[in-house]
Amino acid sequence: MLFEDTYHSIKAPSEGLFKDRGSKFIGLAFPVKTETEVKEHLHRLKKEHAQANHHCYAFRLSPDPTVYRASDDREPSGSAGKPILGAINSLQLTDVLVVVVRYFGGSLLGVPGLINAYRTAAQEALQHAEIIEKTIDDKFEIQFPYDCINDVHAVLKSSGARIIFQEYADPCILHFDIRISKSSILAERLKQHPVLAVKASWKHR
Repeated sequence: MLFEDTYHSIKAPSEGLFKDRGSKFIGLAFPVKTETEVKEHLHRLKKEHAQANHHCYAFRLSPDPTVYRASDDREPSGSAGKPILGAINSLQLTDVLVVVVRYFGGSLLGVPGLINAYRTAAQEALQHAEIIEKTIDDKFEIQFPYDCINDVHAVLKSSGARIIFQEYADPCILHFDIRISKSSILAERLKQHPVLAVKASWKHR
């Protein structure tokens, strides 16, 4: 079996809308990487939709399926957060937050009606999103003398690594990311390189 080192997320925020018996459910989807980003979006939305009755949400972070959270925000237990999470999971998305803002229309929907409403609003938001594929990466730091710059860049480029920070001092320092499925190949190239095996040192970040 091939090692899976890709996952899917959304490229940019998107929005959807569902209405039922006077109640309005606004679905809002956001790409996120951390719980801090999640809290910032929730804080902003509660200000923007201060008159809304509920701000229910679910999110998943990282390809690890256990990193998620769902909130019913005072709706009956299991009637909001779980259906929103289900919409995220049905598309196998991660690094995504979906918030459904409800403006109560005066009629009770019952638990089945709420489940349908929150799920549909979340689905509407995600259907308007552009889904993208991302890679699961290893992060490294490499240090080397200045005279090894060309060798380092050649090895990293041929391995498909992405440089994200560089400091040309003494020693030179580079931070780079590489797909996990390719990191062992890169490690072998560094170990076997006639110059870098002696002059360079590298480690996980």
